[in-house]
Amino acid sequence: MPEQSSYEDKKAFFSRVLTVYGRKPVLEALRDTSLQCHALHLAQSNREAGIITQIRQQAESRGVPIKQHSREQLARLSKNGKQDQGVAVDIVCRSFRTMDQYLGALQEHPPQRLLALDSISNPQNLGMIIRSATAGQIDGIIWSRRGSAALGPLVIKASAGTLYRAPLLLCPALPEALRGCRARGMEICTLAADARASLFQHHPQGHCIYVLGNETDGVSKAVCSLADTELSIPMSHGVESLNVAVTASLIAYSNYLER
Repeated sequence: MPEQSSYEDKKAFFSRVLTVYGRKPVLEALRDTSLQCHALHLAQSNREAGIITQIRQQAESRGVPIKQHSREQLARLSKNGKQDQGVAVDIVCRSFRTMDQYLGALQEHPPQRLLALDSISNPQNLGMIIRSATAGQIDGIIWSRRGSAALGPLVIKASAGTLYRAPLLLCPALPEALRGCRARGMEICTLAADARASLFQHHPQGHCIYVLGNETDGVSKAVCSLADTELSIPMSHGVESLNVAVTASLIAYSNYLER
């Protein structure tokens, strides 16, 4: 039993670890003392000079463990051997959860407002969505590994660093995660230009998920089939749609806009 408990604790811990790669992003993360850096990873092929020396000194000054790897091992850790520049750092993001962890504790929470990202592929859009959702009235952002932009330096930059503090809910695939949410009575809403109900007139009675679709194709068929409600955003002067990051901002602040 203790072994099982230890495994679950370790699994829960590493679900909150985000590996950031690239020399400048790693140095910036190490300089941010509000971030909990778990370990610094360096390729053995790095030259001890310039920014590599700064990175090492910064980690040593903070007491962050430094681990040496072959170039191939580091590429497996960073998951981007072409752009990691021989450097990666593990950052503990306290607000990250897996969907299973989140749903397991759902009964402890008051009615939740979640944002689900259905194959948001542009890193800049993803970063801006995360920034707006974290700042607004969103309790969790469902991000799936399949089909989504990776949580890399471009997303971190576009989020202005809020990714590290975002209430991210991680899952392998969005449809499966949404089925788990429906089983717990959560309402699933998609945005559609021709929907009769307005986002700003929608008053969910319990937990509610708002789905944002892909920049080109919109919400996938698999996700549409799970939706309970279609909502629209009123627009004027013949404008047909908004950028997905702008839509995320409106959802995040729709409770304020109702007042």
